Amino acid sequence: MILAVTAGKGGVGKSTVAYNLASELDAVAVDADLGMADLPSGRGPDLHDVLADRASPFEAVQDVGAVSMIPCGRSLAGARAAEPTALVETVEAVARRYGSVVIDTPAGMRSDAGLPLLAAEACLLVTRPTRPAVADAVRARELARVLDTPLVRVALNRVDPERIGTQTERQRRLAGALGAPVHKVPDSETVAQAQRSGQPVRALDDSATATEQFESLAAAVERSLG
Repeated sequence: MILAVTAGKGGVGKSTVAYNLASELDAVAVDADLGMADLPSGRGPDLHDVLADRASPFEAVQDVGAVSMIPCGRSLAGARAAEPTALVETVEAVARRYGSVVIDTPAGMRSDAGLPLLAAEACLLVTRPTRPAVADAVRARELARVLDTPLVRVALNRVDPERIGTQTERQRRLAGALGAPVHKVPDSETVAQAQRSGQPVRALDDSATATEQFESLAAAVERSLG
């Protein structure tokens, strides 16, 4: 399984959702934002090195926190040396060896946002319950549609915890506009603490509401992809 986690704009929590989904799915997380990496970083070869043919994909797989991943370098020189078109074969090679991959894609409509979608079997779209974020999500959905990458779920992030269990009219409209079921992820201090520590939420509190929601979201993705 290769799942791309995408978003119409930055700041909606895309990388947090991708990292926690990788944890729940026991997948390798790939930080494919070559210019603005946001997942936890490790030591050793990274995606810049792989795409510059300085390391193999398997040399770059590291255990960062509780998640296996290929981190991405932070340097401008590394980004310039990388050959983005090699991303597809890199991700496919990792999926053949490890089984499941979750790609954290660049946000928005940048030219490099399309490559992870091309590499993926399906995508998950992250947005927030604000009008600007939803408008950008619609544009990101169109990019996935053009590239023929099925959208399996929408993660509505940083929702008021008191509304997690309710089906709102906004949620129904969003599902209709984007053409996929909407799954809520709560605004949570536990998520913020996990993000600061470079850990998935489950590693901090396996009974937290956010942990349960990420577990439920991962199970829904698995059902959708068989």
